[in-house]
Amino acid sequence: MNNKGFISVGVVILVVILIALGGFFSLYNGLKEAEIRVDASYGQVENQMQRRSDLIPNLVNTVKGYDVHEKTIIEEVVNARAKLAGAQGVEQMDAANAELTGALGRLFAIAEAYPDLKANTQYLELMRELSGSENRIAVARRDYNEAVREYNVRISTFPGMFLAGFMGMTQKPQFKAKEGADAVPEVKF
Repeated sequence: MNNKGFISVGVVILVVILIALGGFFSLYNGLKEAEIRVDASYGQVENQMQRRSDLIPNLVNTVKGYDVHEKTIIEEVVNARAKLAGAQGVEQMDAANAELTGALGRLFAIAEAYPDLKANTQYLELMRELSGSENRIAVARRDYNEAVREYNVRISTFPGMFLAGFMGMTQKPQFKAKEGADAVPEVKF
């Protein structure tokens, strides 16, 4: 084989190596990008839950001003808020959020017994803000679940599963609806 033949074979091998390296780097970057997107989406869920949590002391103080006798419900709200603030990970955050949502529901039921409270502009503004926070939390959870779905697909399918396994990447948990969430609520008049 002459020099031109060796050069041609060398160029072909170099091109194949460059293509393989390009594919490896592209795959690696895609996996890391998906992982970062999951972390950022989780941070957004935390931000929205914190926003709602920050509104609760004002709501509790507004309700306290109406001499509500149901102090245990106010304590439940405060304790549930503290649990949410200390939650670590999706499962703990989900459980603490469900507890807080239940306690807030009981607090709102108290307001029904106090027409002056329901008409209070501060209370109405806080309720509007909490409602907006609930919507933002739902959107943030949806975005997080979509980022987790994309990430989990990338690390579970060919060829990403090989590199993900080597890098120690594992499936991320999604937020899930609570048991009984599909049941139609009973409305009584």
